[in-house]
Amino acid sequence: MSPRIVLLHATPVAMTPIHEAFNDLWPEAETVNLLDDGLTIDRAKDEQLSPLLSDRFVALGQYGYSMDAQGILVTCSAFGPAIDQLAATLPIPVLKPNEAMFEAALQQGKRIGMLATFGPSLVTMCEEFERYAELTGSLATLETVLVPDAIDLLRKGDVSSHNRLVAEAAPKLSHCDAIMLAHFSTSRAAAAVRERVSVPVMTAPHAAVNKLRTTLERSSC
Repeated sequence: MSPRIVLLHATPVAMTPIHEAFNDLWPEAETVNLLDDGLTIDRAKDEQLSPLLSDRFVALGQYGYSMDAQGILVTCSAFGPAIDQLAATLPIPVLKPNEAMFEAALQQGKRIGMLATFGPSLVTMCEEFERYAELTGSLATLETVLVPDAIDLLRKGDVSSHNRLVAEAAPKLSHCDAIMLAHFSTSRAAAAVRERVSVPVMTAPHAAVNKLRTTLERSSC
């Protein structure tokens, strides 16, 4: 029987990239979408992730588990501590959106760049990166560039302008050993970014699908 994977979304713009990744890498999986785009709207209002918003996020994830999920994949990068809280309450794998990409990037060198479009996610993402680097014994440092107008254009359906803005910012990180595109939504710009830089450009959706599939296959052995 195909495993049921609940995709936990806090913004609609993350949905297409992760479905494309599943179609490419794990079409047998049964994916179910849970979307609360109010989470991202409210997250953008405060620099810190509030306990109230964390509780909302955890409640949504627990509802996803009640749908007979064998795994949960979160597609929004602005809720790191809440994802940890959710994972602690559930007996199934709960995957953060960027952990697989971080692991891959750390294998590329010690200077890692990251292009982001949603500012409130940067604090938790940088903290997560530092934790992964510490766990792997890496001395890598992270340099981030925020492209603040791109995500608003994407939400309005202007994918080409989103991709252009992200790509135009990429040369600021061309001195790095690898560049990560911070969000699932940002992965749309991967081809445009690769045209502007010669270093490896890493995206989260495909890395996340590969890691979740591997995790579930190992647990079933």
